[in-house]
Amino acid sequence: MSEAVFTRDAIRELDRRATEDYAIPSIVLMENAGGSAARVAWDRFQPSCVLILAGTGNNGGDGFVVARHLHNRGCRVHILIAGDPNHIAGDARTNLTICERMRLPIGVIAEGQDFVSVLPAECDLLVDALFGTGLDRPVRGWRSQLIADINARRDAGAFRTLSLDLPSGLDGDSGQPLGACIRADCTCTFVGPKVGFFSPEADEWLGEVVVCDIGAPRELCERLRTRTPLDEGERVRDDG
Repeated sequence: MSEAVFTRDAIRELDRRATEDYAIPSIVLMENAGGSAARVAWDRFQPSCVLILAGTGNNGGDGFVVARHLHNRGCRVHILIAGDPNHIAGDARTNLTICERMRLPIGVIAEGQDFVSVLPAECDLLVDALFGTGLDRPVRGWRSQLIADINARRDAGAFRTLSLDLPSGLDGDSGQPLGACIRADCTCTFVGPKVGFFSPEADEWLGEVVVCDIGAPRELCERLRTRTPLDEGERVRDDG
């Protein structure tokens, strides 16, 4: 169980310092994050077919790593990019290119398209890699409808949901949804829980919370943590 709790700004600073001060390439941190989350997905759900719903930022990059690792474990994997793939850059672009060269099925959903029509019917797990901790404004428009459609399908038993770092649409500092928010069965949070996770408002969205290591130096995490909760309860677990 992790004792370190982090704000949005602390996580941003941790990523920067891990790369600049400790010379850990950012793509290594992404690989560690996605690999850890893939192990949780496999252990918790034993999925046979997985849909990776990826945004165009680094959270989507984490999702591409998860896709690769679950494919290598024998899962059927489908990737659905929410937005313009041309906006994907940096480490996320590198991991998308790897998925392309592995010939993983990749589709795109954009404004005006219906989620149900592009959802592979056989998928029993949806990995939510749409928005990460950097989201600081309400989710609106077609992405809000996309999240509503996902929640409706999940609530109807079509699949389970696993969110990367935090459920897409949740404010990690306040624990309140920024408009629409994915309802997760499990949240793989990186480095440590976010301060908002301990708000009662967050309970509806988080599901089980599992802390996943990304390989950031322990002393750096200790310096940047926000506080130590007196009682984290049984919801937050450490992925060793």
